[in-house]
Amino acid sequence: MRSRRGEEGSALVELTWLGILLLIPLLWIILSVFEVQRGAFAVSGAARAAGRAYALAPTDAEGRQRAEAAARQALADQGIDDAPLDVRITCTPYPHDCHSGTSVITVVICSRVDLPLLPAFLGGNAPSFALDSTHTVPIGQFQEVQSQEVDRAAP
Repeated sequence: MRSRRGEEGSALVELTWLGILLLIPLLWIILSVFEVQRGAFAVSGAARAAGRAYALAPTDAEGRQRAEAAARQALADQGIDDAPLDVRITCTPYPHDCHSGTSVITVVICSRVDLPLLPAFLGGNAPSFALDSTHTVPIGQFQEVQSQEVDRAAP
């Protein structure tokens, strides 16, 4: 009998190459899912933090600055400090002072995360995934007001 020596051990080589070819895309998919989940968690936390910061500010202008700073810090806490950030704040009833009466403040945070391990030469910019989150904060009907001392002259 004649042995076919040219094909001995080729199944192991084929299985190894097939495993590598399937493992690399699977690994990229898993890393991408984790990166998107981290970004979603960060954007959700940023919306909550921005809403609270805006609601606790004394004025609308200062509230906007505090909201943007809180959102940026929340993204940085999750390791996404270089991501673009868009903070949109609306309140109802409009047009109205957002810090009075029974206003409802809505904060929308938009950002994106870049997917890992893809070089720019494969098609320009690295692929990214857009993320956004909304948080609503009602301003209570009963609010604390600063007391003003009244000077009374004694008769």
